[in-house]
Amino acid sequence: MPVRLQDVLQHATLLAADPVVRAAAAVVPDTQLRWIHSSEVLDIAPLLGGGELLLTGGQALALATDERRTGYIRELAERGVAALAIETGRELPSIPSSMVSAAENAGLPLIELRKVVPFVGVMEAINSMLVSESAAQLQQADQASHAMAVELAHGGSLDRILAVLAAATGSEVVLTSTAGTTLASALPAERGEYPEAAPSDVPGGDHANIIHIDVPVRGIPSARLTLDVPADADVNLARIAGNRSVDILALALLQRMPPGLKEMAGGALIRAIDSGTQNWRLQQLAPAAGIPVSAQLVAVVVRSPGSKQLRTAVEHLLDRVGRQSASYADNAELLALAVLRSDNPQDDRQKIVAGLQSLAVPEGTVSAVGPIASGISLAPWSLTEARLTLELAEGTDSSRPGRGAAVLDSQAFAVERLAVHSLDEALRRDFVHQQLAAVLDHDAQRHSQLVETLRVWLDSGCNTAQAARELHVERQSLHQRLQRIFSLCGGDPRGTGRLAALHLATRLAQLQPT
Repeated sequence: MPVRLQDVLQHATLLAADPVVRAAAAVVPDTQLRWIHSSEVLDIAPLLGGGELLLTGGQALALATDERRTGYIRELAERGVAALAIETGRELPSIPSSMVSAAENAGLPLIELRKVVPFVGVMEAINSMLVSESAAQLQQADQASHAMAVELAHGGSLDRILAVLAAATGSEVVLTSTAGTTLASALPAERGEYPEAAPSDVPGGDHANIIHIDVPVRGIPSARLTLDVPADADVNLARIAGNRSVDILALALLQRMPPGLKEMAGGALIRAIDSGTQNWRLQQLAPAAGIPVSAQLVAVVVRSPGSKQLRTAVEHLLDRVGRQSASYADNAELLALAVLRSDNPQDDRQKIVAGLQSLAVPEGTVSAVGPIASGISLAPWSLTEARLTLELAEGTDSSRPGRGAAVLDSQAFAVERLAVHSLDEALRRDFVHQQLAAVLDHDAQRHSQLVETLRVWLDSGCNTAQAARELHVERQSLHQRLQRIFSLCGGDPRGTGRLAALHLATRLAQLQPT
């Protein structure tokens, strides 16, 4: 019989701690435990397997920022931790309200331990109960795994293989590709028709016990197994049986729908670049994706309501211009990496910008092309700079080349990117004020646009005719504006050392909140 959180809170070792549930009390009766751990480390989530009651003394939380505390809650919930118990006392008098709200929103039971108890004694007493239960679960999971292997050996379909797992766990089971396409699904016999898609994992909803397990093929994430466990079923048995089924499902995928290793490696490479994976992993994935580790690369970010639909068109463009590409798309973004020709990488990069501008895209689509990265180890930097370009472009003027509404060139934002990385907001604001105070005051008082006029003129290389065209004004009107600007900022800056400072100030002025 599963060991539930509600019963554990009534155990003598925990009763001595005077526990009080502060968040997600509604799910406590149905929450099942797999193990109990104790840790003061805030980055513990990746080391947990799900189903744990985590005990912490609160010392680290007392010193953490509010943002880190709520992030700690979210990480534990995403990892599938069953509950978090925090000991309050001198260092942490009470659990911060932000943590309580975050836990409630995530559906993670949050328990305050108002008295000090030895965690070692709690873990020894309750884990001994869990070990006895775990032995029976392992035996049942092995039986299910063996039955799935027999079904595979007899040529059973993916649906039939999953049906064995569904019957053993009493759960709805769905296998999806990394792109979200349903590959197979099964329900326990008593639950009727087969599902068409993976269940929703909304905390506290009808499907509160959702287990996600990645299925790698040859070391590359290729599919995801999702088990929707009813409240009256054994969650820990479902978790163990699901993990035991991974190798069988990977073999079934290879037999029935051999995946393209290069395509899988490309998607895995993009995800690794996006997540900040260590360099050794990028060096490992790049050759499998057909990308030389020392190649000249450029990252592309496309934000579109149709990012998945655009993937093929973007890949064709990148392969046509460069030597090789890799991409990954989710519901909001398409991320791509292109290998440029070593003889003229800047020319290839400009062709990518132009090609993206010519694509037919859904309304609301915006793209950014990152700077050239020399080698796969710098690919995360190119991706980060492309994303930063998208953020900088929000709410700014897009009149100069590379700053169109659809496709943004990160090189056109090089000054702004450097400023964001090198100067904090206060320093940027002070510099703008030192250079443009009188012009800014004039704009504020008279609702004019002299700062913008000065920026466009400087961006054009002080070409009055070109600036007038971009501003849609007569040349004479622009001359009058410039004379007014010169009188406010100490004269014509051409031929002086002030030109660069004024140009930088006009660019930084766009980054200031209005």
